[in-house]
Amino acid sequence: MPPNPLRLLLSSSVALLALLPACGQGESRFPLRQPLELDTDLRPFKAPCRAADDGKKLCAPEEYVSPLVWDGADNMVFRPLADAFAVEAETEAVNVNSFDEVPDSAWFTGRLGVRPFGLAELALGACKAEQLLHPESVADAAWLIDKGKSNGSSPGFRVKIAGQGKYLFKSDDPVPERPSAASVIGAAAYHAVGFFTSCEQVVFFKPSLLKLKPGLRSEANFSDEKPFDAPALAALIGKLQRRGELVRMQASAWLPGTPLGPFRYEGTRADDPNDVIPHQHRRELRGGRLLAAWLDHFDAREQNTMDTWHADGAGPEAPGRVIHYYLDMSDCLGSEWAWDGISRRLGRSYVFDWGDVSSDFVTLGLRRRSWELVQRAPGHERFGYFDYEHFVPDAWKNEYPNPAFSRMTERDGAWMARILARFTPEMIGALAQLGQFSDASNTAYVARILEARLERILLRYLTRLSPIADLRVDGSELCGVDLARRRGVQAPGDYRYVARSEVGEALPVRAGAAGEVCLTLPRSGAAANAPDAAPERYLRVRIQSSAARGPLVAHLYDLGERGFRLVGLERPD
Repeated sequence: MPPNPLRLLLSSSVALLALLPACGQGESRFPLRQPLELDTDLRPFKAPCRAADDGKKLCAPEEYVSPLVWDGADNMVFRPLADAFAVEAETEAVNVNSFDEVPDSAWFTGRLGVRPFGLAELALGACKAEQLLHPESVADAAWLIDKGKSNGSSPGFRVKIAGQGKYLFKSDDPVPERPSAASVIGAAAYHAVGFFTSCEQVVFFKPSLLKLKPGLRSEANFSDEKPFDAPALAALIGKLQRRGELVRMQASAWLPGTPLGPFRYEGTRADDPNDVIPHQHRRELRGGRLLAAWLDHFDAREQNTMDTWHADGAGPEAPGRVIHYYLDMSDCLGSEWAWDGISRRLGRSYVFDWGDVSSDFVTLGLRRRSWELVQRAPGHERFGYFDYEHFVPDAWKNEYPNPAFSRMTERDGAWMARILARFTPEMIGALAQLGQFSDASNTAYVARILEARLERILLRYLTRLSPIADLRVDGSELCGVDLARRRGVQAPGDYRYVARSEVGEALPVRAGAAGEVCLTLPRSGAAANAPDAAPERYLRVRIQSSAARGPLVAHLYDLGERGFRLVGLERPD
């Protein structure tokens, strides 16, 4: 039987108290326990069995097919109409632990800020070393094209490589270099943040390495199926960017596990007993809006996701779990439509935006919009209207409404901003290098725009709720990192700190290097023989940074000679 969602959340130290303002805490306390760090949705279960297309027995959840047209129509027309007549109060995400963080799960694994994460790991993205392609050491006709591309707008094909597996190769046509660079940069950023994504790389190789399997066919979005034969391959190769005798393509490694189709941004999978939290109420999916805004990943929709079944054993009836992946970031960094009027609006308005249509009707279209002001950067036209001058983080919109993005609250955005603050300028430069642009000025342009857009995100989302994170008890002190100060969101002289106990006692505070801030903890005065969880051992301390409107409230137990135990964090409005 699937677990009761409420019982699961309560038993997992979920920070429901964080929804209450600090002034109304009363006697509410966090229990004396560790925060939930690993979600139960990774536990294995047995799935029903059925006959697969090849006649073999397959025991896995059913594949979900997501029609492109229906998803767009549903989210642009039908869902907004339904929501207009619905009464739904804004609610906070429910998969949040007592430290105001998201536990590791089948959706998300904390990386940046959770453990050491260097430039080498950033450059790998989701790739393992053995997945990296080295075509310079490959013989002619060693890469077998065994399948034409069955959907999407970018021309391509599937390649089977002995000892390394299957890869989807995609062309940059008709925009030189940007789509493949965007895919690699976007996937590396999503992976660093903590999402599951595919292994992406830009690869240069001799066309003679390819061998075409006879009888293949291909199909793109909104077009008829057609043969993918030698003339079709030659035509595709002829449009590729070249570096001497080498051609440039994007290579996406095939995902592990059995594909189950995309995941939805709302509801749950009925055939996954682990999937008990409605997707629109998951913080990582809501907060993903800010990550998409940073990269201008406007095509963040369910068709660019994938669920896969990961079995624990080799037998067909082995138990397993569903893992949720993000795919295809080729629209990042300034993708455009064939219609300039739409291209200008991408990231600034939905393709069909009820709010903007209504506003234009009321104002008779006299109001000047931001997309009317944007211009392509001279010399960098391949990046379309990707800029920072007209970027407003909390006003950014994807191609059409996303049920999770639309429900992002201030707390969800602040959580993602605290992760994005870990991207240093050096890391952003390394991301831009992954694009392998032939012109170094394009690398510098991407790095500059990404850094400037990130600065705007951090200025918006680290200055309302407290930006202090990474809390730890160090002897008699409670220490953390002010991410706003470490990232230079404001001038160095603009940061001042005030700390108080719950009875208003001023507590000494010191500000260290790299954003460190520590306060001296008061003793509770509890008797030595008081139980560990006794109310008299409970402490609340509040630290306020002058750079943010809201304080950080830390909840602790004073365990006497055994020190203090941090059990909960709140970031009140």
